[in-house]
Amino acid sequence: MHGLLLIDKSAGMTSHDVVRKIRRIYQTRKVGHAGTLDPLATGVLPVAIGDGTKILQFLLAENKSYRATFKLGITTDTLDADGQVLLNRLVPDFTSTDLEKICAKFRGDIEQLPPMFSALKKDGVPLYKLARQGKTVERELRQVTISRLQIISFDAQTVTIEVDCSKGTYIRTLISDIGEQLGCGAHLTVLRRLRSGDFTINECQTLNDLQQLKEPSSALLSLDGALRNCPAVQLDESAAEALKFGIPPQLHQVQIPGEVVDSDLLRLQVDHKLAAIARYAPLRSKEKRSDFELIRVFISH
Repeated sequence: MHGLLLIDKSAGMTSHDVVRKIRRIYQTRKVGHAGTLDPLATGVLPVAIGDGTKILQFLLAENKSYRATFKLGITTDTLDADGQVLLNRLVPDFTSTDLEKICAKFRGDIEQLPPMFSALKKDGVPLYKLARQGKTVERELRQVTISRLQIISFDAQTVTIEVDCSKGTYIRTLISDIGEQLGCGAHLTVLRRLRSGDFTINECQTLNDLQQLKEPSSALLSLDGALRNCPAVQLDESAAEALKFGIPPQLHQVQIPGEVVDSDLLRLQVDHKLAAIARYAPLRSKEKRSDFELIRVFISH
């Protein structure tokens, strides 16, 4: 079986716990996920099976949406409720206007310092392992983009926000930084991923739901369906035959959507079935090459 599952991850599980359970349900070792969720977090976790793992690289770069609740006045070592309390501070009186002014500072392109409790590696060692040893190492600032940061609700102790952000954004860090701007610190208490790329929480099912299915294969999105964000390009017979030998198509051999622009990822289809993933590169024609750069081919001679 090959394809993509959209899982609504439960709290208390790691993303790899989900992978292990999927391996048992589908009786295959070839399983991977796109976009790690911390044990505290719930929500959208795309999980690939079989040849679906070949398209994970195209799903990891997608933007994401979250709903997050955080508690003011308490700072923890992990920046969330699973950590040890480092500091308690009084929460100052603040208004919705005060909170909005602070949130406005974090919209757009910002820099974040990755937390020590993260899967990033230093000299091959995950930072969280160093953090558990009480070590802190230098980390480089990362640029991320917050395209939406909306205040959903708040009271004197807790705030709930929704965030649309780029790949690599740490919501725990964002919340910690907001807490510092308020002057009292904060830590994440609830996190739910509402969207990963084009996949929304409404399309997901829990592992319990999946285990109840008589035919688990019915829950799988095809590889073509999983890449629905990429425009589809139909190949003619000659282009399809050449593709089997790794030869990209020429522009006159395809039906290309009018909205495609330079550098777009495309699904190359044969008889409306996924045959390859390519990048549209019309400038390559100056080098007497194809207008398409093959990234991954799924058929061969």
